[in-house]
Amino acid sequence: MTAPAGRNGRSRKSSGQPFEAYLSPDSAEAGEAALFRRLDRMSRQLDRLERDVTIANEAIGLFVKTWLKVTPAMSAVEDRAASAKGQERYAAFIDLLSRRISEGRLLRGEVLSDVAGEEQS
Repeated sequence: MTAPAGRNGRSRKSSGQPFEAYLSPDSAEAGEAALFRRLDRMSRQLDRLERDVTIANEAIGLFVKTWLKVTPAMSAVEDRAASAKGQERYAAFIDLLSRRISEGRLLRGEVLSDVAGEEQS
């Protein structure tokens, strides 16, 4: 299907051609295949995300359990001093965390490389 010729004598293709190509059976199969590839990639991404969240949850849980087990009770005076020191350490922690994230150095990568290195030994 072509439109009437323009001023320079060339014919223009109909704007309905892309629509016809979209409705063709080959186009539907290609679109479906692309959709399945996309869904598969998203599924793998979600699997990795689930794995990473599980690792983070376990690490935090183990840390808290160990910390609660080994940290002795303190007197009121010791508690005030520890609170001040804790605030100082927390500020240092936030600085370190922001630097690592901005540099792209993630603990996940370090842990995975450490595990891979241990498995090779």
